[in-house]
Amino acid sequence: MTFLEKLQARVQTANSLLCVGLDPDAAKIPNGLSYLEFNKAIIDATAEFVCAYKPNSAFYEALGPSGIEQLKATCDYLHEHYPELPIILDFKRGDIGNTNDHYASFAFDYLGVDAITIQPYQGRQAVQPFLDHADKGIIVLCRTSNEGSGEFQDMVLDGTGQELFRYVAQNVAREWNSNQNCLLVVGATYPQEMADIRRLVGDDMWFLVPGIGAQGGEIEAVLKAGGRHQIINSGRAIIYASSGDDFAQAAAAEAQRNRDEINKYRS
Repeated sequence: MTFLEKLQARVQTANSLLCVGLDPDAAKIPNGLSYLEFNKAIIDATAEFVCAYKPNSAFYEALGPSGIEQLKATCDYLHEHYPELPIILDFKRGDIGNTNDHYASFAFDYLGVDAITIQPYQGRQAVQPFLDHADKGIIVLCRTSNEGSGEFQDMVLDGTGQELFRYVAQNVAREWNSNQNCLLVVGATYPQEMADIRRLVGDDMWFLVPGIGAQGGEIEAVLKAGGRHQIINSGRAIIYASSGDDFAQAAAAEAQRNRDEINKYRS
C-alpha cells in the first residue's frame, strides 16, 4: 500500500483530515514524563480523531542518542498498535543525491515512516533518491506558514513572472510527480496563496498544511482555499492543551474539536 492509499483509507475510516504533530518539549511535558511516555499517552488519547501523526525530527535530535531512540520507539509503537495510521516525518531534508540516499534510508528503512518533508532548493536531480521511493509520500516545501517565508518564496523569477513558491508548485506537479507520490507543504497562514497553488496544481494533489492553532491559521479559510485534499496539522494547540495530569484527556478533546470543525467546512 502506498502512502496516499494508506492516507485516503484512513481519512475515510476516521472521517478526518486532522494530523497531530508529535513535537515534545521537556519544558512543557507534565509529570517528568519521557518523550516516549508522553507520545504514547497523546497517541492513545487522540488516535480516533486523526488521519496521521507528524513527529518533527528536530525535537528528538536535540536530545542526542536518547532522542533518536525515543523517535524510533514512537514510530514502532504506532506500527504495532495503530498500523493503519500514516506517519509523516517532518524532516525538511535536501542535499546532493548520495547524501539524500542516507537521509531516505534513515527515514524509510530505520524509522519506517510513510512520508517525509523535503526542501526543493537543490533541484530534482538531487532529490531523486526521495522521489524514487514510489510507495512513500514526498512532501515538498512550497509556501510555508512562518511569518518571514516571503523573503525568498515571494521573489519573482526572471523570465517567468512567477513568484518562487508558484514555480515550485508548478514544477513539482508537472515534472517531479511521475510516481504520483508528491505532496506540497502549503501554510494555513496564507490562504490566498493556497488558493493560487490549488489552481496551478489541480484538485488531486494533497497539501500538508501547518499553521493551524498556535500560528493563527483559520480552518474555514483553509478548507475554502485548498479543498478537501489536505492534511491539516496542529501540534502545540493539541498536545499542550493542558499542562496538568489531564493532558491526554485535554488533547483528545482539542483533537476532536479540531476534527469536527474541519468536517464542518469539508463539503
